[in-house]
Amino acid sequence: MAANTSDQLVITPQVLLKAYACGIFPMAESAEDPNLFWIEPEHRGVLPLDAFHLPKRLRRTVRQDVFEVRIDTDFQQVIDGCAEPQDDRKKTWINSEIRRLYGALFDMGHCHTVEVWREGQLVGGLYGVSLGAAFFGESMFSRERDASKVALVHLVARLIAGHYTLLDTQFVTGHLSQFGTREVPKARYDRMLESALHRHADFLALPDRVSGEKALSVLDATARHA
Repeated sequence: MAANTSDQLVITPQVLLKAYACGIFPMAESAEDPNLFWIEPEHRGVLPLDAFHLPKRLRRTVRQDVFEVRIDTDFQQVIDGCAEPQDDRKKTWINSEIRRLYGALFDMGHCHTVEVWREGQLVGGLYGVSLGAAFFGESMFSRERDASKVALVHLVARLIAGHYTLLDTQFVTGHLSQFGTREVPKARYDRMLESALHRHADFLALPDRVSGEKALSVLDATARHA
């Protein structure tokens, strides 16, 4: 379901948070289009935090700390990276309104970044919205092999440590399905969302920078109790 916002008043960050709480999120047709439209999928991508699948090769990369992972240090660079063309996405939906709104949420503490650095250069990462015990993944990017995957591993570990109950990926892609992302009907998603919104979670329960070994220990502890 989609509705264009071009004839409506300017969207505020508060309105955007209310939309997320209702299971709706905005997108744009292109970076050049100044308008947004609301999306309410009939089926939603969800990555179960207690059933995260971590491939062995990626586990080795995470453990070896090939990259340095930082949290919330450079929102602008992350959203610039997410707006770049990728192998599976030749054009971006991140327009000026998306940048304005999510930048405001970042300043409010409701939007977070997981950043992957190597030798002082940002080489991958992701950003998303935190509300209650729900985290809504928005976009990710990679300039080096495995960079965005490492960001996802650290995100999942951070969400588990912070007692989140829902990781919403919006849609299921080939990239995300390898980690256990599944599609759930809207009615079930709405129940999951309502439950998550009535809980408290802390994105910063882990330190701003943690080692790959620490992230893996969080994932492994969850797997043992699943």
